[in-house]
Amino acid sequence: MSEPSDESETSVVPQPAPAATRKHTALPKAQTLIEALPWITRHQGKTVVIKFGGNAMVDEELKAAFAQDVVFLRHAGLRPVVVHGGGPQISAQLDKEGLVSEFRAGLRVTTPEAMDVVRMVLAGQVQRELVGLLNRHGPLAVGLTGEDAHTITATKHFPRIEGEFIDIGRVGEITAIDTGAIETLLDDGRIPVVSSIARSADDDHVYNVNADTAAAALAAALGAETLMVLTDVEGLYEDWPHSDEVISRLTASELEKLLPELASGMVPKMEGCLHAVRNGVRTARVIDGRVQHSILLEIFTDEGIGTMVVDDDPRAAAEPATERQKP
Repeated sequence: MSEPSDESETSVVPQPAPAATRKHTALPKAQTLIEALPWITRHQGKTVVIKFGGNAMVDEELKAAFAQDVVFLRHAGLRPVVVHGGGPQISAQLDKEGLVSEFRAGLRVTTPEAMDVVRMVLAGQVQRELVGLLNRHGPLAVGLTGEDAHTITATKHFPRIEGEFIDIGRVGEITAIDTGAIETLLDDGRIPVVSSIARSADDDHVYNVNADTAAAALAAALGAETLMVLTDVEGLYEDWPHSDEVISRLTASELEKLLPELASGMVPKMEGCLHAVRNGVRTARVIDGRVQHSILLEIFTDEGIGTMVVDDDPRAAAEPATERQKP
C-alpha cells in the first residue's frame, strides 16, 4: 500500500472578473433615468393638465398604468391635474336605462334625462374609481366637478352644422374658469381629479361639457406647461384614411388649416389643443392612451410619442437642446 502523496489535489476557484468587464444587467435602467433627467429638471414645479379618456378608461391594466404615471409625475416634482369624461361608461348606462346615445358635431346630444345619467356616471362612478386608483399610492387625489367652487361655468352650446345652429340639449359652452380650488389642492401637494360638468351662468341647469374642451380651458386658466390628451389613436394622422403616418409636430396655424378636414371625433381634441397653445400653454399633445405609460414616454424621453402642437412664435415653443426635433 503506497503512502499518500505530499501533493494534495486542489480545486480551482474561479476568480471574479474585473469590475470594468463585468456586465451590469441593470445599466439600461440607469440610462433611462439619465435620459429623463433633463425633462424632470425642466418640468419641476410646472402644472400638467391631462385629459383621461378612451380605452385607458376601460382597460384595467391601462387604468393602473395611468394612475402610476400620474403619481410618478407628482413625485417627480410636477403638478398634475386630471380632467376626465366618461363616454363609454355613459353610453353603457344610457343603454341600460333605454336611452339612445346620439352624437352631433362630435358632441353627445344630452337631454335632461341623459344629463342625470351623465352627472351620476361622471361624479359617482368614473371619478371615484380614478381617485381610488391614484390613492392606492398615497393620500394624493381629490375629486371635484366643474360645479364645485364654480370651477367651470358654462352657457348652453349651439354647434353649427352645415351653416345652421342646432340644439343638442344640456351641452355647455365654457364661459369662465375659477382655478381657486384646484390651485389650493395643488399647493397642498394633491392631485385634483375634475369631472367635466359645469354650473350654468344664466339658469339653474347643469351642463355636460366636452372633457377635451374642459381640459384645454383649465390648462389655459392654470397657465399650464403642457396639455396632454389621451385618445385611441397614435396621434393626428397625415392623410387619414390613406396613410397612418402620424404628424409629430405642428404649429397652431398649421393645425387651424387642418381642422375642417378632421373626423368629427378628433375636432374637439384638436380645437382644445389649439385653444391651449393660443392661450399660453407651451405645448399641447395628443397621445395614444392604448400604450401603457404613454404619459411618461411623452414627457420624459427624447423621442416621445403622439402629436405635439406648439404656438407659432418659436420663442414660446422653444425646446431645450435635448428635446426631440420633430419635422
